[in-house]
Amino acid sequence: MLATFIRAGLVIGSWSTVFFIPKNMLKKYIPVATFATLLVLIQSMLSIPFKWWTVKGGLLNKVTNDLSFILGPFFIGTIWIFRLTFGKFWIYLITNVLMDLFLAYPVNGLMQKLKVYKLVNFKPKHIFYTASSFALVIYGFQLFLTKSKSKG
Repeated sequence: MLATFIRAGLVIGSWSTVFFIPKNMLKKYIPVATFATLLVLIQSMLSIPFKWWTVKGGLLNKVTNDLSFILGPFFIGTIWIFRLTFGKFWIYLITNVLMDLFLAYPVNGLMQKLKVYKLVNFKPKHIFYTASSFALVIYGFQLFLTKSKSKG
């Protein structure tokens, strides 16, 4: 029951901040957030056969759990980070490293303690490494989009 409230809070809390993002910025960064979401969805699907993490209640609860994070704080957080840092690579990188460390250690530890999920064959360092890798890939993707639009 607590996990359900946490999932709902993640989605509602994240999406409630969208009203503070200018529409032109939202429109500009939705493609990169969608691409990032696709990467994390693939990771989430791979987590099933590789048993990277489990969620009590079976596959439906796992899907709900993963989607509440991916479509909530991850999607909206990606837009916010790009809105605030794109074009300043080192600020972007430092922001992402700090956010990824925060996710991999204190947030992950809290979520496991609250029994939202349990890491099995995935460790906090793997969360950090994959999130940091994705951050570099999506920055390159946004650079590509920005340069394509400026040429066209």
